Amino acid sequence: MKIIYWLSTSTIAMFLLFSSYTYICSKNTIDGIRALGFPDFFRVELAVLKVIGAILIVLPFISLRIKEWAYAGIGLFLITALVAHVSHKDSIFISILLLILLGVLALSNIYMHKLFK
Repeated sequence: MKIIYWLSTSTIAMFLLFSSYTYICSKNTIDGIRALGFPDFFRVELAVLKVIGAILIVLPFISLRIKEWAYAGIGLFLITALVAHVSHKDSIFISILLLILLGVLALSNIYMHKLFK
């Protein structure tokens, strides 16, 4: 159980950290976010919140209540990203990736409750 939890949690955390980095440093990502119609401050805000979310779900001493809020925020981000990309008629690959990440997030959450309750 611990292996499934840590693999799924670290996958989500690495995705969040990598995408946060690209939100700040990648011209292609910045242009893509602008093309979706989001303002620049929102991009920076999301980058910061993704780093915070990644930290909260990985650190074992964070309370379950705080972790639950982090999972909810990450899930909301993934669903919002899915809606934005589908509405913008972006590549189906992006939608599939986001759905897979939602599944990995759910798996991480389920195993968190099995291990830490």
